[in-house]
Amino acid sequence: MSGHSKWSTIKRKKGAADAKRGKIFTRLIRELSVAAREGGGDPDANPRLRTAVQMAKAANMPSDNIDRAIKKGTGDLEGASVEEIVYEGFGPYGVAVLMETMTDNRNRTASEVRHVFTKHGGNMADPGAVAWMFDQKGVIQIERSKIPEEDLLEAVLEAGAEDVDTSDPDFYRVVCAVKDFQSVTGDLEKRGVPLGEAGLERIPKTTKELGEDEAEKFLKFYEALEDLDDVQKTFANFEISDDIMEKLGS
Repeated sequence: MSGHSKWSTIKRKKGAADAKRGKIFTRLIRELSVAAREGGGDPDANPRLRTAVQMAKAANMPSDNIDRAIKKGTGDLEGASVEEIVYEGFGPYGVAVLMETMTDNRNRTASEVRHVFTKHGGNMADPGAVAWMFDQKGVIQIERSKIPEEDLLEAVLEAGAEDVDTSDPDFYRVVCAVKDFQSVTGDLEKRGVPLGEAGLERIPKTTKELGEDEAEKFLKFYEALEDLDDVQKTFANFEISDDIMEKLGS
């Protein structure tokens, strides 16, 4: 499993502090609104919105907040217009970084992202300079405790997914082609598989191995990006050994 996936696991375990700062709700509200704007306000007919609603409920977001976010997306309620923007760059040690953002002020977001890159010794890049280093895939996360691995593998094979990453101690990660994301998700739901967080991710084609000192510096930069309110997801092509990740995560 690449370093950014391992770091996501560590961040998940530290998620309570992030939730207290309200960042999780802010990001979920934006995802709900954009999903509703792009695919309509009916979760049954809009897989992206259905996933966003599931994530919002898992984060204990009140139903009224969810409904308001959806209505802002469909135009039934007034609200600031949110747009999706992808930024690319190179972090410390030349690690390729790609950020998916949602913002109501692109100048503010660009300035904040550029500041983090500059502060940590990285540099932003032109569109396309980094994106080609990643494959976009559908990724579905499933808690290990909710289904035996053998049962999941059988269901995933029949649903038409490409792969299952079993290296995380807490979660399986089902990977599929973007074009198959909706059908695989729906098929697994019909089979009673307890789906968790799901969405499109950028998976690096190759990774750069980082030593302990390099990893510590890079992850400070990576976390600073993820702490920006407008950054929804961050992807990078780094690899860190389990031993080093345990030291950094302790």
